[in-house]
Amino acid sequence: MVGRPIPTDLLPWAMEGLASADGGLPPSSAAPEAGSEGAAPTLKVIAGDASNRRYFRLNVGEQTYVIAEAPPETEKNPEFLAVRQLLANAGVRVPGLIAADLDRGYLLLEDLGDNVLLPELTEQSVDDFYKQCFSVLHCLAKGGQGATGLPAYDAALLGEELSRFPEWFVGKLLGYEPDAAGHAVIEALAHKLVESALAQPRVLVHRDFHSRNLMILNEGELAVIDFQDAVLGPIAYDLVSLLRDCYIRWPQDRVRDWALAYRDSLAGQGLLEPMEDEEFLRWFDWLGLQRHIKVLGTFARLYLRDGKDGYLADLPMVLAYVEEVLAMYAPQEPVFAEFLDWFSSELKPLIAQQSWSKST
Repeated sequence: MVGRPIPTDLLPWAMEGLASADGGLPPSSAAPEAGSEGAAPTLKVIAGDASNRRYFRLNVGEQTYVIAEAPPETEKNPEFLAVRQLLANAGVRVPGLIAADLDRGYLLLEDLGDNVLLPELTEQSVDDFYKQCFSVLHCLAKGGQGATGLPAYDAALLGEELSRFPEWFVGKLLGYEPDAAGHAVIEALAHKLVESALAQPRVLVHRDFHSRNLMILNEGELAVIDFQDAVLGPIAYDLVSLLRDCYIRWPQDRVRDWALAYRDSLAGQGLLEPMEDEEFLRWFDWLGLQRHIKVLGTFARLYLRDGKDGYLADLPMVLAYVEEVLAMYAPQEPVFAEFLDWFSSELKPLIAQQSWSKST
């Protein structure tokens, strides 16, 4: 999909959208004045992502915009527009919308630049950035109150995500077919993780709230992208997506402190009933395990089905998270201990043979 040609009608459509813009754009996306002169408008491919969407930067004189080409047969364009408005109403900074054509899958958006959060995170900067992230998460939690139309992060969806692990990571990437006992171990852990997730209060969940989906704007404000998969789900989900990011790792003690500080901030704003450290951390850790087991399957699928081999390099960190949480709870949770034993004896030797594998 990445190599498909640029549609010939994309640029004319975008220019028509700019010409008809009614002035309701963010200041950084003001449409050019009618009749303005300068170099001919240009399109440049700037990014793809884990879906079939492609992004282009449109240059019109000194102003730039972003065009998303999101094929309607595969992409959630109505959901993107609905969630974008919901987040904007909740005070979350999202790309301004200039024009949309759902039939063709074209979106003309404000250009937020190229400064994603990930490369800006350092030992010195991370505390301040994560405080900003927590503020955004508060807006998400509040914005989901009374929201209608969002899918539920229910047992079916949580289970589907976990099913990607045995199918795509174990079966298709490692080439291993678990026996009946192995499948039983996988299913037992999945049941535990889903049960824990469903016990949590429900808020608006981005589902991919991490350092590659947060943009730093010129004024230092954080903006959120890639939110079309939002659901109503567990209150700790986006928190663990951020703090146990698949693309950057922090010491366990620091992650624990951030998680509990966020718990306290939720309670202080009336978004969460007071609860003990151990209970909240269990929610947090087990959601992270659910997410990372899902991600192993998702990244394997992106490589094998979609030809996106860049995600293979991220597998070792995700595997490290999985083993870390399994080892943390194995002493008191037999299901965790059984899964860890199976994983260590059956899968780790196969993982060690993979070209992408590093010490985990």
